Amino acid sequence: MKRKHLLPAFLLFQIVFLRFLAFFPETVEHFYSNGLYVYVSRFSRTVLGKIPFSIGDILYGIVIVYGMHWFYKNRKLSWKNKVWPVLSFLSVFYFLFHLLWAFNYYREPLFEKMNIQRDYTNENLFAFTKKLIAKTNEVQFQITHDKNKKVTNPYSQDSIFSMTQNGYDVLANEYPFFKYEIPSRKKSLISLPLTYMGFGGYLNPFTNESQVNYKLPLYGFPYVICHEMAHQIGYASESECNFIGFLACIKNKDLYFQYAAYTAALHYCLGNLIMKDEARFKILQPTVNPGIFENYKESERFWEQYDTFIDKGFHIFYDQFLKTNQQKDGIESYSKYVNLLINYYKDKDLK
Repeated sequence: MKRKHLLPAFLLFQIVFLRFLAFFPETVEHFYSNGLYVYVSRFSRTVLGKIPFSIGDILYGIVIVYGMHWFYKNRKLSWKNKVWPVLSFLSVFYFLFHLLWAFNYYREPLFEKMNIQRDYTNENLFAFTKKLIAKTNEVQFQITHDKNKKVTNPYSQDSIFSMTQNGYDVLANEYPFFKYEIPSRKKSLISLPLTYMGFGGYLNPFTNESQVNYKLPLYGFPYVICHEMAHQIGYASESECNFIGFLACIKNKDLYFQYAAYTAALHYCLGNLIMKDEARFKILQPTVNPGIFENYKESERFWEQYDTFIDKGFHIFYDQFLKTNQQKDGIESYSKYVNLLINYYKDKDLK
């Protein structure tokens, strides 16, 4: 085999190996998620966590600029002479992506780890949504003292970043496997592009920095951060990170954190209810405090400003990316955390 073929061949080996690895989640859980990854992520966050700006965003920028320069410089080469260097780069990229974080896609599902049922009935959804409405209304009124008034978060974004630790500390007392240490939470330098792509944040798998879109409406900002922090502690599934982020927010003593989580969960539940049982949705909709819907409208107006073909294209790409990485429902997997919520709270009160 020629030297130029080695890394492309290794890429093929990696793809086959991952298909095989998917059958051994307990092994991944033990040796990687609770083993190697713990040390790798701690090292990354220790080295980069105190740097006030995103190193990961800068690295992505460098790679993009270098890639454009390489293609321009080699524009006269035939595609046969270009394909091997490109495949070699992808092979190294793919290897580091999994070694530094993405093997977590193949770990034991949270449903099994926490002994939570997977499915629910329309009756379960209706009962939980009703309970969630009552709790969200309660928190909204505690903050505003007016059920018609939207919630305005008074904190700075930097303060919110610091306050996220409180909820995770309380959550870890109950579930030690959700312990979060060595913070590396940052406002993304590419927040405007992220907004056009339709994303509230992301975890950089190469630097283990939690990146948050600083342009987001502030009322939901705490929940987005807690979601990305869940990725940092080794959970790759979007539905699981939604669930963990929810728990970390409602365990926080601050009402604004609780409100961010409850409104996010309620939005998903109402969305599921209108698809599954529109008649019951119409029964519950009038019981939601109008101020909550004002916050939803605030988010809708924000995203409508950036609604272009760009976000639709990236959502199609990201949908396929998730499906390739053990999340067969793609982008719809975000809303699958309703399954976790409903079954987790079957015998528990909210908070």
